[in-house]
Amino acid sequence: MKNKQPIKLDLEKVEKWMKLLLRRAEVVGIEGEVPVSAVILNEQGRCIGYGHNTRNRKSDPLGHAEINALKQACLVKDDWRFNECTLIVTLEPCQMCAGALIQARMGQVFFGARDYKRGGLGGSIDLANHRSAHHHMKVKGGILEENSKKILESWFKNKRIGNKVF
Repeated sequence: MKNKQPIKLDLEKVEKWMKLLLRRAEVVGIEGEVPVSAVILNEQGRCIGYGHNTRNRKSDPLGHAEINALKQACLVKDDWRFNECTLIVTLEPCQMCAGALIQARMGQVFFGARDYKRGGLGGSIDLANHRSAHHHMKVKGGILEENSKKILESWFKNKRIGNKVF
């Protein structure tokens, strides 16, 4: 079986997806979840999985945007291997999500804001390039980073002062 490669996305196309995800993240924030959204694209650049945070609504510690997108993409693809796929997400995947992406053999990852406290793809630890990783993904962070940071910082600021709206 020929090993498929992820689609080569130019920065303009990645930013277009990121803008859509950031708009969705704002809605997710209004709904009470941490405003993070993710999409998985197949080798033709078509969306096969979308996810946003659902931890609070579903009382599920695994309810991260990346995990939700992976679950949907697995159903669409009828496979758990994603070598030829691309994940785009508004926040650097945490260590749990980075581990799941490695297990899923994701081809490449683009993310918005870096997470220096919990990031699993370079912010806190780089699991994609860790010596124990059996799979190495292409990773590019900082896509529309300021926009993503602004949404997250605003949401957390409002959460701290007790506002229920984003």
